[in-house]
Amino acid sequence: MAGSSHGHTPAAWTGVTIAFIGFCVSGAFTVAAKPVGFWAGIVIIALGGVVGGVMAMMGMGQGKKAPLKVAGQANKG
Repeated sequence: MAGSSHGHTPAAWTGVTIAFIGFCVSGAFTVAAKPVGFWAGIVIIALGGVVGGVMAMMGMGQGKKAPLKVAGQANKG
């Protein structure tokens, strides 16, 4: 995966970091048996996805690449 730059963008790092914090919050409140805190953690997880998506739309994500051509493969179409 390191050769494909999978996830090596500010949008990906930010979204995953926020979601990780949400998982930690949810887990802590699950153990403490506090449903409101659990659901707050779930909201934080969703917020991580939204923030990552918005940042990607702002150009901080990985750009689209053309598909790779494999040598020796017949040209279709």
